[in-house]
Amino acid sequence: MGELFRSEEMTLAQLFLQSESAYCCVSELGEIGMVQFRDLNPDVNVFQRKFVNEVRRCEEMDRKLRFVEKEIKKANITIVDTGENPEVPFPRDMIDLEATFEKLENELKEINTNQEALKKNFLELTELKHILRRTQQFFDEMEDPSLMEESSTLLDPNEVGRVAPLRLGFVAGVIGRERIPTFERMLWRVCRGNVFLRQADIEDPLEDPTTGDHVHKSVFIIFFQGDQLKNRVKKICEGFRASLYPCPETPQERKEMAAGVNTRIDDLQMVLNQTEDHRQRVLQAAAKTIRVWFIKVRKMKAIYHTLNLCNIDVTQKCLIAEIWCPVSDLDSIQFALRRGTEKSGSTVPSILNRMQTKQTPPTYNKTNKFTSGFQNIVDAYGIGNYREMNPAPYTIITFPFLFAVMFGDLGHGVLMTCAALYLVLRESRLTAQKNDNEMFSMVFAGRYIILLMGIFSVYTGIIYNDCFSKSLNIFGSSWSVRPMFTDKDANWTFDVLKENRVLQLDPAVKGVFGGPYPIGIDPIWNLAVNKLTFLNSFKMKMSVILGVIHMLFGVTLSLFNHTYFKKPLNIWLGFIPEIVFMSSLFGYLVILVFYKWTAYNAKISRDAPSLLIAFINMFLFNYNDPTNKPLYRGQMAIQCLLVVIALLCVPCMLIVKTLVLRRQYLWRKHLGTQNFGGIRVGNGPTEDEAEIIQHDQLAMNSEEEPEFDFTDVAVHQAIHTIEYCLGCISNTASYLRLWALSLAHAQLSEVLWSMVMKIGFSANIGFSFVLFIIFAFFATLTVCILLIMEGLSAFLHALRLHWVEFQNKFYSGQGFKFMPFTFNSILEGKFED
Repeated sequence: MGELFRSEEMTLAQLFLQSESAYCCVSELGEIGMVQFRDLNPDVNVFQRKFVNEVRRCEEMDRKLRFVEKEIKKANITIVDTGENPEVPFPRDMIDLEATFEKLENELKEINTNQEALKKNFLELTELKHILRRTQQFFDEMEDPSLMEESSTLLDPNEVGRVAPLRLGFVAGVIGRERIPTFERMLWRVCRGNVFLRQADIEDPLEDPTTGDHVHKSVFIIFFQGDQLKNRVKKICEGFRASLYPCPETPQERKEMAAGVNTRIDDLQMVLNQTEDHRQRVLQAAAKTIRVWFIKVRKMKAIYHTLNLCNIDVTQKCLIAEIWCPVSDLDSIQFALRRGTEKSGSTVPSILNRMQTKQTPPTYNKTNKFTSGFQNIVDAYGIGNYREMNPAPYTIITFPFLFAVMFGDLGHGVLMTCAALYLVLRESRLTAQKNDNEMFSMVFAGRYIILLMGIFSVYTGIIYNDCFSKSLNIFGSSWSVRPMFTDKDANWTFDVLKENRVLQLDPAVKGVFGGPYPIGIDPIWNLAVNKLTFLNSFKMKMSVILGVIHMLFGVTLSLFNHTYFKKPLNIWLGFIPEIVFMSSLFGYLVILVFYKWTAYNAKISRDAPSLLIAFINMFLFNYNDPTNKPLYRGQMAIQCLLVVIALLCVPCMLIVKTLVLRRQYLWRKHLGTQNFGGIRVGNGPTEDEAEIIQHDQLAMNSEEEPEFDFTDVAVHQAIHTIEYCLGCISNTASYLRLWALSLAHAQLSEVLWSMVMKIGFSANIGFSFVLFIIFAFFATLTVCILLIMEGLSAFLHALRLHWVEFQNKFYSGQGFKFMPFTFNSILEGKFED
């Protein structure tokens, strides 16, 4: 249980793997995902490592599988995902997999090539069919005498009577419909108007055999005279990528060719259908196993990539690897190595040897589906140092609570809770669907965070007595309706209510129920004119109280870090001055808030002094302010003492700690040179001090002492002290965002109700269709603005309060994350090595 509050204890271990069992051992380690391999060949080129050929073979198989996957997706075939986790194939099975993938790739390529050739032939025959049909219509139209005269004007007017129209040559073809206008202008300019173009659109789009897209084309026929114009026309057609086809001159020949073309099209269509059926069968069979193939190949590639990180001994019979692993999982790692050795058939066991090292281990925090979201929030700020206090367990409570303080609304909290509860209850089905939407994936990953935020928002909504900007009057108001300006025995009548728009209740008069409202804020405040003034005071003081408690808790957690890392100097000259400084000033302010709430009642509340002015006068040592009387007897002495104590803590952190660090360094540096023959010389440590320092050095495992730079240490300590002292002020003020966002959310909710629903109810339209439309509009705005936008705003502000105001008191976040070698990423769709 203790590992929840601190990262796992890690160790550096050395693995001795036999060559014949190394593959299977690494495979078993990848299945459990508990070790991080170190690269023992950092200076060796990737292409010069031992298993580079195996990695290349795996990459080639992966390329072939990606080609098959692309073809499957192009054919709109669903890839079957059974969730199966296949075992890693043995190295000897790589040849069979390569042969299977090679055969499948060649078969698909051959099918695609034949299909493309057949489609190209089919396209040509289809275009020829349309040409024959359209040209016959053109020639039928040309038999009209009026059209004959029109066509004869293409020639020189002086030669019309001498040249017969039948001597005109023509070419026919097909061109893209979008190129017709440009094509026609080019023909007119190049041939100087001496050609006659007729074109007609093909109604049905034709399939491009290369790209598979459907294109719209048009049939054209060009009449001209002479070989020179013929050559020009063909060059223009070639430039515009128009397809020219032979077209007989006589109707009988065109009719016979059309019949032959139709027959060939029918035969070709049958062959195309058979080819497509065969291709579909091949792809459907591949779709059933392609995911398993992907996992096998990528597991093999990951194993060989990991083996390339190992060293090979001089006998070439043993691989040496270094790993980081949790101490608590050493037994599981040993068991995995034993399984790998048995699976490979080797008789020599693998050896796991723990190593002593001065290197900083990686940080590893074990999580589950509930705590992973909160741990990700902490890791987004920075990975914690090794064995540093982990803020995630405390964030589980404080983060949704601070969010709810800003978001507090009973109705909105219920909606958020229901949405998160849906994601939690259906998480198995939603996980199996593997939605690729990034926004949904992000929300789904934080479903437990949203659930707690919704539950806490329900709680704070009850405290604020706020539900869609309305108050719930469950227990009845505890305020008396006896007015202040009338006789005590008189009650408000209807005449009094009509004549006075604003009436003031007397807080000194007990209500019907005699006491405060049982839970939360009295619902009568929702009708009060000074509601905002009352809530301002209440929520502002509440924000300061929560902020100071939160920061004091963060400073307290630093004590556990200093104790664990055995740094007593940081406790005496770090933690104690920090906690005393903050408690003397802002902890005292919190005590004053509670004291004022208990010391002043409704009858004497008019004489209550201002806490803000009293706190300012405390720093100015001003106790002669007639407008602000003391809160209690002896206030001046206590406050002066607290200010002096707080001021004394500053040089303690700023100067004393630096001097003590320098003194300790000089003692360690001159240790062993101060005693000669039992005679103590100079100002070195005493015998008892020397024994203590020697013991400390042995505990540090003889680590090399870094050079002590007094200037750097002094500047660093000065920055830390100034940042902490000023941060106590700025961070406390930063917690006022709890008050500001809470009021903003409540006011926005109230404005939305009065601008939408109140207008709908006051329009005397009853429960009609119009009211239904108004409610739908109100619900849409509530979800989009108050739930999503306001929720995101409160989330970001709560995130900032944890990152800056809370975690900087004890969390440095300068470590590096434990990245184990695991196959889970392959199953989750993340195929990186």
